[in-house]
Amino acid sequence: MLKLYDVKTAQATILKRRRVGQDWPPRLLAALEATFGEPLTPPQAVGRILDSVRQEGDAALRRWTRLLDRAELDDFRVPPERLAEALDALPAALAAALGTAAARIRAFHERQPIPSWEADGLGQRFTPIYRVGVYVPGGSAPLPSSLLMSVIPAQVAGVREIIVCTPPNPHPAILAAAAICGVDQVYQIGGAQAIAALAFGTESIPAVDKIVGAGNLFVTLAKQQVFGIVGLDGLAGPTETVVIADESAHPDWVAADLLAQAEHDPLAVAILLTPSRPLAEAVQAAVARRLEALPRAEIIAESLATNGGIVLVPDLATAAQLADDYAAEHLCLAVADPRGLMAQINNAGGFFLGDYSCEVLGDYVAGPSHVMPTGGTARFASPLNVLDFVKISSVVALDAETARDLSALAEEIARAETLAAHAAAAAARREGAR
Repeated sequence: MLKLYDVKTAQATILKRRRVGQDWPPRLLAALEATFGEPLTPPQAVGRILDSVRQEGDAALRRWTRLLDRAELDDFRVPPERLAEALDALPAALAAALGTAAARIRAFHERQPIPSWEADGLGQRFTPIYRVGVYVPGGSAPLPSSLLMSVIPAQVAGVREIIVCTPPNPHPAILAAAAICGVDQVYQIGGAQAIAALAFGTESIPAVDKIVGAGNLFVTLAKQQVFGIVGLDGLAGPTETVVIADESAHPDWVAADLLAQAEHDPLAVAILLTPSRPLAEAVQAAVARRLEALPRAEIIAESLATNGGIVLVPDLATAAQLADDYAAEHLCLAVADPRGLMAQINNAGGFFLGDYSCEVLGDYVAGPSHVMPTGGTARFASPLNVLDFVKISSVVALDAETARDLSALAEEIARAETLAAHAAAAAARREGAR
């Protein structure tokens, strides 16, 4: 049963952000000790993997793949012809769905402006990042949608070289998605070792300039440790959805959306905020009824029991404030006036307005990338988009008259900062401007 919470209790429990890594589960620590032969925390284990790949290249990749993924690989790269074969063998309905999703994702991102400009001797120049690595999780569910959502914005931005890494023996749908995008550099290497390969480069895999894409705990920790060597899109935590619903919402649809979110992972977050007790109780009943028929019921039940719940709020204004404070990855507004409520909220990775704009459509086919900020980072971060794959260079092209006028000001500031050489360089332009 999905629990009911009052506001105060919810703020102290399911709506309270927890710092990852303060207390590692004993089962995880025991597994690491069995694997590495000594007690290690997850960050220490990841550091061990990164160092070995940096020093030994492909040999370390093969060793970690054998140990962690139980796979023997002579060649990490998936032959391009295998990508085309996977697409040809895909069921027609799935191929059509992925093709339509790809077209909608491309059309959405092509509308995002990235204009270079120059005026009055100043400007900005947008240029695409040269080489990008995309990590596509394997895990318990293949995610071809994640490949589309990460690769296509990069292509729209003009990235010249895109390298995809995904765990060994990738699902044919992931390979087919690569074929749909026209990406031919796909490497079957997963986990922290994949991030190390992309960051440092090996004999087989070239180093990239930026890494994007979500993964498990070890992928996230590896991204954290290579930041500065390469750029990152962000550090993904467990996925999360907050639904705000009033008495106008369909309880069965709200229940379906909460269950869809909880299906991802036992750590996934699915929370309903509502001022309507009748709706809350109807959603409770619908969740219980629907859960029985779902194949991942055990995962869902753990997620809902640990991280989910229904919060009874006095009004929608309180719900909006709670949602704003929580800064959810996905915020679904199943209310009579979703646009009016959205105007009261600043922080969310994505807004899903009304009964029909369910998050599942955003996950697959709506158009925006489903790679979104988690863990409260929607306070300052954005979903993956075209701007993640370009960089801005400032352009300064002043004429002599403007340089002469500005040099006196620069001299003044330079002297205040006791930087005599700066002042002299500015003075040279002022005195010699012609």
